[in-house]
Amino acid sequence: MPIGVFDSGLGGLTILRALQSHLPDQAFMYLGDNANTPYGTRDTYDVFDLTTKSVQTLFDKGCELVIIACNTASASALHRMQVSWLPKGNKRVLGVFVPMIENLTKRDWGDNTPPTHTGLENVAVFATQSTIESAAFPREMKFRARDVEVFGHACDGLVEAIEAGDTARSEVLVKAHVEALLQRLPQPQAAVLGCTHYPIVEKLFRAALPDNTKLLSQPGIVAEATTDYLGRHKIYRETGDTRYFTTGATETVGKLAELFLGHSVAWKKV
Repeated sequence: MPIGVFDSGLGGLTILRALQSHLPDQAFMYLGDNANTPYGTRDTYDVFDLTTKSVQTLFDKGCELVIIACNTASASALHRMQVSWLPKGNKRVLGVFVPMIENLTKRDWGDNTPPTHTGLENVAVFATQSTIESAAFPREMKFRARDVEVFGHACDGLVEAIEAGDTARSEVLVKAHVEALLQRLPQPQAAVLGCTHYPIVEKLFRAALPDNTKLLSQPGIVAEATTDYLGRHKIYRETGDTRYFTTGATETVGKLAELFLGHSVAWKKV
């Protein structure tokens, strides 16, 4: 069966590329809800409804494991989906927060011992407004590590600049957002790029942050965690190609997607 990868738009393609690199023979199915993007400015109820609809579409197309490669959806909808929405059986939905927190705390998610001191005292999180307002990242962090202060910063305008391919505007925005965060936290121990668009401008974040700040970008970390998960849950492995679906206009989406994939692919509308 193919593994589903869902995003509100195109940012999840950065996760997909990393998954394809780590699992070159695996069949994947990508779905971008481009007709309703962005999710970052929507309320929690709207995000939940849109996310469940798209994940159900991937289930109906034969996926049993779906990775929500959208931080807003992971923050606002994932927990509720796992607790009260998923049907009985082997269908699973995973998000992009847990691998990042595992990496930061050096604790596997299956470790249910009480939170401990991990040596991490603070972490900056750059994300969309909705992801920051959800407080999902600091909430999940508290289950694993004690006394870690999370400084969230909403990077308004950055997703739009990235999708427009406006490198100059993206650089200006990254510098401004990092500078604003550093006013509150001058020397962050770690910084998380909490939006799947941001790996496109990872070098800009790296240049703007202090040299000793550990920068975590999701694609490689999520791909490694997924590879490990599949090693323990082999029922989700299937050899095959990747198919691309969108709720938006295929021609428009296809042109924008080349920025994330580096090449053109065929898109189908759902």
